[in-house]
Amino acid sequence: MALVVHKYGGTSMGSVERIQNVAKRVAKWVKAGHQVVVVPSAMSGETNRLLGLAKEINPDAGDMSPRELDAIASTGEQVSVGLLSIALQAIGQDAVSYAGWQVPIRTNSAFTKARIESIDDKRIRADLDAGRVVIITGFQGVDANNNITTLGRGGSDTSAVAVAAAIKADECLIYTDVDGVYTTDPRVEPNARRLDKVTFEEMLEMASLGSKILQIRSVEFAGKYRVKTRVLSSLTPHDLDINIEAHSGTLITFEEDETMEQAIISGIAFSRDEAKITLMQVPDTPGVAFKILGPIAKANIDVDMIIQNQSTNGTTDFSFTVGRGELKKAMEVLETEVKPAVGAQQVIGDANVCKVSAVGIGMRSHVGVASLMFETLAKSGVNIQMISTSEIKISVVIDDKYLELAVRELHKVFDLEQEAQVESV
Repeated sequence: MALVVHKYGGTSMGSVERIQNVAKRVAKWVKAGHQVVVVPSAMSGETNRLLGLAKEINPDAGDMSPRELDAIASTGEQVSVGLLSIALQAIGQDAVSYAGWQVPIRTNSAFTKARIESIDDKRIRADLDAGRVVIITGFQGVDANNNITTLGRGGSDTSAVAVAAAIKADECLIYTDVDGVYTTDPRVEPNARRLDKVTFEEMLEMASLGSKILQIRSVEFAGKYRVKTRVLSSLTPHDLDINIEAHSGTLITFEEDETMEQAIISGIAFSRDEAKITLMQVPDTPGVAFKILGPIAKANIDVDMIIQNQSTNGTTDFSFTVGRGELKKAMEVLETEVKPAVGAQQVIGDANVCKVSAVGIGMRSHVGVASLMFETLAKSGVNIQMISTSEIKISVVIDDKYLELAVRELHKVFDLEQEAQVESV
């Protein structure tokens, strides 16, 4: 008997019929002898609908209380857990639902972007021992002042992995509307191949670089607490043989679990949600980077790639990227606070960029990956604006009109459409 956590996304919970299918799938696992905790998302589109109501009342998002937005957004998951519990009870399976604050899942007070600090597992374990399926709201928790908080978009993945870590689950199964992790988005490259296994390091890079399969913090949790995680499809028949289902999809595992040689590149990730900002002719003095990025961090804006050019006549150009949705806010901070403070001549924002990345732990033992990547882009007429590297990834910022061309050409040159010659064990 195993202790497992199931996570179901909004598409899986998108209708009464789909919720009933989830219930039948969960009951199948219980009948096979497993203890099951379920973390569902809100029904597809529900969170957007709820936040849309708030925007109708106050169109200026900047004036809305983040605390109240969290109170509103959290209700979608509360509906989901109640409906799923009723669906399980209707087919004879005892179940109980909890909101995050009832467990409790403790977070900090960063409304709309809260981070989990602790999870009390006593209530969960008592119900599991009593033979119940435990259903817990994803995406939310409660702070020290008993305010409901939410974890940000995709936070149900993080909730599921965090719960799995807290109860020391044997595995966390992330059920989605795709059947695993692919070498790239099949909608861009039809020859993309599903990976049977991928390391946590690679998955972390893919998530941070734009892959939408898993939310990045869920991968961080999984890696930190060594939670065995699997991405698989919720669109398969609910009565699929459990031995087939339990080994389907993509297993996210640890590098040391792999005994065979890895492929050089495991996938091509990309993100359209990018914007580049450049401060022109910034005085090149000690501490200038902090003077620029300090106020940006204080405004809770995440910065990704950073480039500072060589000093010319005592000045330099300083560029960095942010999420496209935060470009306006970042530009306001730079124009009002940073530009006059550091003496920059001009601030330029560009929302017409994207990020494309090659990811693979095989880079550690193979040279020439960067040169092949840059040569391929050059032959395709794609100009590179920024470059960032780590031990297992190379990222470039390019004009967004070249995104699909770049992805397809890199996917081809690294032979990702071919079946691996050596099977992982």
